[in-house]
Amino acid sequence: MPRSILCLFLLLGAVASLPAQTAPVLTSWDRIVILPMKTSIYVGSVTLTTEALVRSGSTLSSTYEAKVWPWFFWGETGKITITLSDAALASLSRGERAEFTGEATNQKKKPRTVTGYAQPADASAGKIKVRIIADGVELVFTGTYRFK
Repeated sequence: MPRSILCLFLLLGAVASLPAQTAPVLTSWDRIVILPMKTSIYVGSVTLTTEALVRSGSTLSSTYEAKVWPWFFWGETGKITITLSDAALASLSRGERAEFTGEATNQKKKPRTVTGYAQPADASAGKIKVRIIADGVELVFTGTYRFK
C-alpha cells in the first residue's frame, strides 16, 4: 500500500510540473482612441486627427482629417481602415509590439497606404507609429492610443 501511494504522489507531482497550454487572451475592447498626431514636412507641418477607431473583428475603421500648415488647401478628410490580425491582437494583450497594415481613401477617392505599429505601455494604452503614403510622399506620425 505505501508503494502505491508513493507512486500516486510522484505521478501527481510530474503532472503538476508540466507547463499549462493556454490560448492567448484577446482583449475585449471595441474602440481605440488616438490623440491628434503631428509631423513635419518641408516648410510646414501636418496634423492628423481621427475619430475613435471602431473594431469589427480584425478591422478598425474611422474617419480622419489631415490639416496642412501653412498650406491649408492641401488638407484632406476621408476614411481609414487598419487591419490587426488575431496574432497581433494576442501580442498586444501580452504587452508586445504589434504591426498593422491598412488603407485610407480621401474625399476625392484617392487611395492612401497605411502601415505602422502599436507598442503597449500598459493594458489600456501605449504608443503608436503610423506611416501614410500620400501621392508618393511618406508621412510618419507618432502618438499615443488608448483602448475604450
